This record gives sequence, structure tokens and C-alpha cells, in this order.
Amino acid sequence: WDGVRAISYVTGSRAETRSSVRIVSRADRDVTGSYPELQGLATADRHDLVLDGEIVALDVGGRPDFGLLQTRMNVADPAKVRRLVERVNVRYLLFDVLAIDGTRVLEVPYAQRRELLLRLELDAEFVAVPPAFEGVPADAMQASLESGLEGVVCKRLDSTYTPGRRSTSWVKVKHQRMQEVVIIGWESGAGRRAGGIGALLLGVHVGGELRYSGQVGTGFTERALAELLRRLESVATSSPAASDVPAEFARTAHWVRPELVGEVAFGEWTADGRLRHASWRGLRPDKAVADVVRE
Repeated sequence: WDGVRAISYVTGSRAETRSSVRIVSRADRDVTGSYPELQGLATADRHDLVLDGEIVALDVGGRPDFGLLQTRMNVADPAKVRRLVERVNVRYLLFDVLAIDGTRVLEVPYAQRRELLLRLELDAEFVAVPPAFEGVPADAMQASLESGLEGVVCKRLDSTYTPGRRSTSWVKVKHQRMQEVVIIGWESGAGRRAGGIGALLLGVHVGGELRYSGQVGTGFTERALAELLRRLESVATSSPAASDVPAEFARTAHWVRPELVGEVAFGEWTADGRLRHASWRGLRPDKAVADVVRE
């Protein structure tokens, strides 16, 4: 759905407790304050729940727009959040349930967890359980493409939920190749970009080691470049986080500590592990640096 993964901890509205929702990103950051409209999930049912899903921002056509979502991410100021709620519509799309009233269901097969999720009847103004399909994957891919979505996630019906790691039982299939990356440095721009960023130097973990994986110099808005420069200057350092940066780039690069994760679309991987025809999609503050591996 081209959004950000989020676990929600829902306290039901029973007589002895106050209903509430706490939302945590994939990087274990509390992002509850950024999405106050999702507090409505607490009144949708009287159960205590732990839920997994994706927060997305929808454009005027009802399609997910990651650029729009970025305006809502990591915003903590309550007044700014209130203004953004009026302008940027988000929905929390639920696809799994991990616990119900204190009982963990991680070991329950996915097909049964899905049935449990549907029985909770959690659909509300800002919350929905998107449809799932059994059958021919190619049909789901075609429907996803026609709907302007990112792709599909294929899940084994008998799979358990494996927290804290990528599972081979859930396979993400996208219409376009995308890759999470760690920013390790940047090259100065020229011409219209003089004094700013010309290209970002990227890294990806391979065998537990952060390796140089190429550059990206397209796909930025002027606003994104200005914000990136400000953030990169705050994490500047004197040496590269990856040891295999080619000399022609290392001579002129500005190095940064490997703290910022982004995402690129790209054409293919080269034989020497570089991203070809990469285009910037945006920062991913919901992703942890240590989790960035070749997808």
C-alpha cells in the first residue's frame, strides 16, 4: 500500500479502563501523536488488541501517495498535526492481529488470524481491513496495477507470525523495483544545484557489512533537497561508513554518519552490486539502519 508499517496497541473501552491507542513504527518509535484520528480505533471494539497494519495517505483519487504521507511523518507539534489532519487524509489498513485480550495468537496459522481479524469488525472512518485474495497471483498483480497500487504481498496460509525479522512466508512483489538504502555521503551539485546536493552516496548491508551501492541524483524536489542538506550537515563526519566507495567518488564526497534511511526506485542491480538508474523516493524514518539489506 506504499505507506509505513505500524503496530497498534489498543486498550478497549471497558468500564474499568479508559480506551486508548498507542502506535509504534517498525523502528520501535512511538508515533501516536502524529496520527490522532486513529484514536477512533479504540472505540471500534471493546477488546484489548495488538494489531499490525500500514498507515497510508490517500490522494484525491483515493490512491496511496507516499509523498503526501511524508508530510505527516514525525510531526510532533500538536498544532501542526491538527492542521495536517485537515489537509492530508490518512487511513490505517489492518492486515494482522497479534493478540486479543492478552492472548497471543502469533503461532496461529495466518488464515485463522485473518479470520479473527475480520470477526473483530474494525472498519471505521480512518481504519479498514483491505481485501485478501486466494487464487492466481497474476490476477492479483493485474488488479493491483490497475488500481495504482505498489504491488502485492503473497502470504502462506499456514504461516505463523514471526516478529522482529523478515519472513520468507511473506513475499513482497512490486510493479517497480525499490530498495531501502542508507545515506553514507553526498556529492556537491553544479549549475542549478550549486551549493547544495548533486547526488547521494548510498549503502546497503551485505553479509552484515555496510557496502557502497551506488548514487542517486534524480527524483528530488527542491524542498526535499533543502531538507536533506540540513539533516546531512547535522550528521557530518570525516570518513565513509562503507570501505568500498570507488576512489573517483571518495575524493570529493561529503561523508555522514549512517543514520538516515531512504528509499529509491531503480532499474537493476549491476554485477558489482550497484543500483542502476536509481531515483529518489524519500526518507524512511520508520525503517532502522540495521534492517537495510538487499531486497
